[in-house]
Amino acid sequence: MAWDALYGRQSIEKKDSISVESQLEYCRYETHGEPYIEYTDRGFSGKDVNRPGFEQMMADIAEGKIKRVIVYKLDRISRSILDFANMMEVFREHHVEFVSSTEKFDTSTPIGRAMLNICIVFAQLERETIQKRVTDAYYARCRHGFYMGGRIPYGYRLKKTVIDQVQTSMYEEVEDESRQLKLIFSMYADHSCSLGDIVRYLDAHHIQHLRGGHWSTARISEILRNPIYVRADIDVYSFFQDQGAKIHNAISDFIGKNGCYLYKGTDTGATRRGSLAGREVVLAPHDGFISSKTWLTCRKRCLDNRQSAKDRKVKNSWLTGKIKCGNCGHALTVRRSKTKWGRYFICSGPGSVCGGSGCTVYADVLEDHMLRAVGAELSGFSALCPKIEKTASEKDEKQKMRLAQIEEEINGLLLKVADADDVLMRYINKKIAELDVEKCGLLGGALTKGVSSLVGERREILDHPQMWNSISFEDRRAVVDILVEAIYIANGKMEIMWRI
Repeated sequence: MAWDALYGRQSIEKKDSISVESQLEYCRYETHGEPYIEYTDRGFSGKDVNRPGFEQMMADIAEGKIKRVIVYKLDRISRSILDFANMMEVFREHHVEFVSSTEKFDTSTPIGRAMLNICIVFAQLERETIQKRVTDAYYARCRHGFYMGGRIPYGYRLKKTVIDQVQTSMYEEVEDESRQLKLIFSMYADHSCSLGDIVRYLDAHHIQHLRGGHWSTARISEILRNPIYVRADIDVYSFFQDQGAKIHNAISDFIGKNGCYLYKGTDTGATRRGSLAGREVVLAPHDGFISSKTWLTCRKRCLDNRQSAKDRKVKNSWLTGKIKCGNCGHALTVRRSKTKWGRYFICSGPGSVCGGSGCTVYADVLEDHMLRAVGAELSGFSALCPKIEKTASEKDEKQKMRLAQIEEEINGLLLKVADADDVLMRYINKKIAELDVEKCGLLGGALTKGVSSLVGERREILDHPQMWNSISFEDRRAVVDILVEAIYIANGKMEIMWRI
């Protein structure tokens, strides 16, 4: 004997939504006294069919127990076009009728089936519109700096606060935990210290994770990449801007005090794993406790590790990360062959851009050339001592901030060009010219000061160029990092971009 199936679903109980009991009451009227089985799903969305009540009903249909499915309204059973089409195919296969008690569909006629499909299209549109509203509301709250829930970062606790007259929460430093994090950041800021070295140091000195569990390289790497800890200043702003992130605070707000929230963003589906392009950065209301210089050093190391896999020394070269394609700008990566040359560099960019044909070079040949080139650069420097970091003066900080503000103003003016009339264009051209003059003046002063400072650093860092050919792999990488910005190769030509 086949029965009628009455199905009811409610995702969230709200005053303005019909309850499952009321839905089933409407459905019972359609049975006209015939025997029926009730299937219900409470707290489940209609976006998919992963619902226990629905799955049980479909299983009973497959066994031939059901002759007709009755729902209060179409969107109670599905809000997905694909799921609905698959469901109706199963209904047709098992000769099951479908009835919507409030919409009166007759699935036995072509018009009825067409109307059914049209309604499910609008049901899916409504679901996606609701999702968009929820997402927009979430990011609107994010951009105000409101606490959005989730795991509380190590080093902080929650405390109540008010932002824009809204009750929310913010982070507050936990000194016992933050003391450990300051040690971790300071250790990783030293380029000779790896994540594994930090884990071994913490274990050897019995420095335990205060929330349970063990320290691991993955856990430490996650901490080092999190901007929640940084005292964000103009350098942090510039870092995120250079990485393509969306920054929702004015540059003048980056005063070296607050931490940052980093969100996934609304349009990052196509970005590379680990990329910051399209991510959303918001200044948080809490104070950071890691200096921007230390945090940026660690964050850039994490970025370099992901981009060039520097720790895999056997397969890499001490020039890895510095070699770029002169045609498309992508990095050249090391490959291995069974020829006498062994290793060679080849462009990692898409084949449709350059194909790598004009920038392939044997690694040994390139390394020999760079040994001679770097040796020639070292010939005028004699002292070997740690790099002396210079603290930027307040004037330097204001200068950097003004340069960034000028860039923002110029970009804002350029966005208006497309819709500008003659009068507005004259104003835009005049304003951009004024800003450009100011920018050149600021850059001129900074360049003169920067060159003399860098030359001083180089004379303090490097010693005995005659030993250059015999120093270790790590030391060669360190020297190249200091001296070379990038090496561009294309069509048999090479250009070395020195840092000064």
